[in-house]
Amino acid sequence: MSTIRVTDEVKERLRDLKRDEESFNDLLDRLSRSEKDVEAIAESLPSVDEKEIEQMDEARERLNESLEDRR
Repeated sequence: MSTIRVTDEVKERLRDLKRDEESFNDLLDRLSRSEKDVEAIAESLPSVDEKEIEQMDEARERLNESLEDRR
């Protein structure tokens, strides 16, 4: 068993991601596996051009702004 130090802010974010019956260890295991799964899926997707990347960035920015407005 190991101890990992995180800031209170990080612990809060992790707590928000944690499912009801999930331990922090289970959460970190799930997140670390998910990232690898996402990478594998991403490798199988077709590439996108610069214009599409710009459109996605703009959509992400609009979404982030709308979420900030809700706070």
